[in-house]
Amino acid sequence: MLKAQYQHRGPVPQDVIEAIEFQLPAPAAGQALIKVLASPINPSDVLTLTGEYGILPPLPAIGGNEGVGRIEALGEGVSHLQVGQTVLLPVGSGTWTSHMLAEAAKLIALPAANPQQLSMLTINPPTAYLMLKEFVDLQPGDWVIQNAANSGVGSYLIQLAKIRGLKTVNVVRREAAVADVQAQGGDVVLVDGPDLHKRVKAATDGAAIKLGIDAVAGTGTEHLANCLSEGGVLVNYGRMSGEPCQITPSAFVFRDITLRGFWLAKWFQKATPAQQMAVFGELIQLIASGQLHTKVAATYDVSQIKQAVAAAAGGERGGKILIVPA
Repeated sequence: MLKAQYQHRGPVPQDVIEAIEFQLPAPAAGQALIKVLASPINPSDVLTLTGEYGILPPLPAIGGNEGVGRIEALGEGVSHLQVGQTVLLPVGSGTWTSHMLAEAAKLIALPAANPQQLSMLTINPPTAYLMLKEFVDLQPGDWVIQNAANSGVGSYLIQLAKIRGLKTVNVVRREAAVADVQAQGGDVVLVDGPDLHKRVKAATDGAAIKLGIDAVAGTGTEHLANCLSEGGVLVNYGRMSGEPCQITPSAFVFRDITLRGFWLAKWFQKATPAQQMAVFGELIQLIASGQLHTKVAATYDVSQIKQAVAAAAGGERGGKILIVPA
């Protein structure tokens, strides 16, 4: 058995984490022993390793916050699960590991589907789903604009928008990313720049855009704000640029633009179990049916955790990095 553990945090994320051999006992009453099948590396995971994320687990810690696994053994008293079932791992449970013990009551049985796609269920899809739903009352035919459109969240947002009959303007930071986003179904794909609002207006025939989704921050925030119609809402959920959001007061004062923030961890804290199951129930079915998916750039064993984290932190990739234990 191998786990990817870190004992401290530092500016170079791959330097602080390493693969360590370990053993687990048989599952106790109410527990399940799980063979991890796949677990992604998200931007929040990289920020956790550098110490820049909003929630930091006590050290030492095992990396990874989501994934799927197969039940290998069950402890006494567990009757709602079966050995061999694929299950969704509890959020924040340290999923970059070959095996784990978990409370059976916290496991969600999953339908037969691609485990790599299911492993990315917990964070990116609900982030995209909720940002499309919670801030603006969008109707079929409405436009949405987002940056970081070639990211995991960006890919899911394009697909979820299309399912709802919405149109997307998708902004990327490099020309090489345009073709991939177009292939994913983005209606308009543009490279970011100071004149973005002019090119968006031309590409959409001047359509009103009520909602903007910002993962980049820095000048990217203002570029999106300039594309919104009066009274539009701009939702920030990240800072891929490493800079704080930049936006001029005139956007607020003269155009009534609202800047909001979204953090999935807060939603988990506030949403009732019924609300969470409603969201995840819909997303599970969309992924299992193949209607919702995202590109996987590369997979790594736990033993290759340093290379995997370096690849995820590098930014120049066309899809998710996954830990797929041997």
